[in-house]
Amino acid sequence: MTEKKPGFLKRLQAKWKLESLFQVILVLIVFACTGFTILLIKNPVLDFFGVEKGGFINTVLYLLLVLPLYQIFLLIYGFIFGQFRFFWEKEKQIMRRIAGVFSKKKS
Repeated sequence: MTEKKPGFLKRLQAKWKLESLFQVILVLIVFACTGFTILLIKNPVLDFFGVEKGGFINTVLYLLLVLPLYQIFLLIYGFIFGQFRFFWEKEKQIMRRIAGVFSKKKS
């Protein structure tokens, strides 16, 4: 008899250590809302600075402005959908990784 592989949502539940499939759905909704919001505000934010699309400055501004906004919106939508703790823990992990990159001593 072959063992049935767990479905996509069950694998996400295990990977993210979530309590229920409903919580997985809520987390996915938060990601979707955040992505859609960034899609809507990215161009107005970059247009505000009058930067030509596709250029080096556009990429730098995107990294400096839009990516932090993405993280903020994740927390906002996480709060709205009752998943703030999950996203706050993920944010702390990201910050520790970034801090680790900059704090490594040169040998």
